[in-house]
Amino acid sequence: MNVDTISDFLADQRDNTAEELQGLVLDFETLWERKLWHELTNKLIDFFNHPASAPQRLQFYKVFVLKFADRINQLKLVDLALKAATQCLDNNERLAFMQSVATRVDKENSQDAHVFALIAVARVKLDLEDLPAARKDLDKAESILDKFDSVETIVHSSFYHAQADYYQAKQDFGAYYKNALLYLACIDVKNLPYEERRHRAHDLAIAALVSTSIYNFGELLLHPILDALKEKEEDKWLRDLVFAFNKGDLVQYDLLANQIKAHTLLAAHSGKLREKIYLAALTEAVFRRPPHDRAMSFDTIASETKVRPEEIEHLIMKALSLGLLRGTIDQVDEVAHINWVQPKVLDMAQIENMRSRLKEWDSSVEQLGNWIEKVGQDVWAA
Repeated sequence: MNVDTISDFLADQRDNTAEELQGLVLDFETLWERKLWHELTNKLIDFFNHPASAPQRLQFYKVFVLKFADRINQLKLVDLALKAATQCLDNNERLAFMQSVATRVDKENSQDAHVFALIAVARVKLDLEDLPAARKDLDKAESILDKFDSVETIVHSSFYHAQADYYQAKQDFGAYYKNALLYLACIDVKNLPYEERRHRAHDLAIAALVSTSIYNFGELLLHPILDALKEKEEDKWLRDLVFAFNKGDLVQYDLLANQIKAHTLLAAHSGKLREKIYLAALTEAVFRRPPHDRAMSFDTIASETKVRPEEIEHLIMKALSLGLLRGTIDQVDEVAHINWVQPKVLDMAQIENMRSRLKEWDSSVEQLGNWIEKVGQDVWAA
């Protein structure tokens, strides 16, 4: 397409575009004629980001952008293609379009852009529910990413976003939880629309609760994404449930029993949830005790965790095997000797409990010092 034809195309598009975007289209022609590719790319990104440009993006990409595609930043080229792809008629058309983009940028000096496009291809395959094909693209993207010393944040965020969606589709809750948090670490959560924050917080909370590999919710409890569950009354119970699990609050857990039963996924994992809250209650009971008083009888554990006496030994062994506790079990005397408990994020009540224990320890040290000074007399030097 020659310069005159490009000018005709831009003039035609300008006549059909929203009034607030017509100035940008005029700039396109000037920058095109002057071969100012970097400036032109940035103007195009501004144009494509504007909601009113949606009907024209695909045509602009195919007719205009591709004429100088090799002369601009390839990562930005893929970004423009992604925005244009939103106007494809269906997922099959979108898949073919993004595959052509991935092939175009598959060059030695633009592998970051190739990864970015591959991830986009995988996302379309996820929408098409072709999980094995999506997994292949994500594995290929990951193998290339592993070779980079550094890469643009937008590439990493898109990768973890796609990974999280893949594992959610597979109902691999532990892997979803990990990748979703990595995705959130790559972006500014405040820039996400409220509904997206709300859904992400909901999915993370559910994943943490039903996963068989997550027993410490600290990373989620400290993350601002969880605040999205405070804004609507119907969401607050889920946030309360996560906090109840963190401190092994059996009373709060029972108060939320109806909401748990009403939630399909939580109800399906009700047995595992009960075991998990018992483990949390056990670790909390140990945590509340000073280090010198962590030999707990099975009867004491049963009263604090509400677990039947015949299941106490299994509960302790489960906690030991998961690395939540360290210690030994005296099966004859039915006593658990605990010497370590996994650290956890503390709420204000737990912090106050720790403060009391520190004051108790300080008093004990002072009493010991006074006793040594009294007994040692002249031998003791202050």
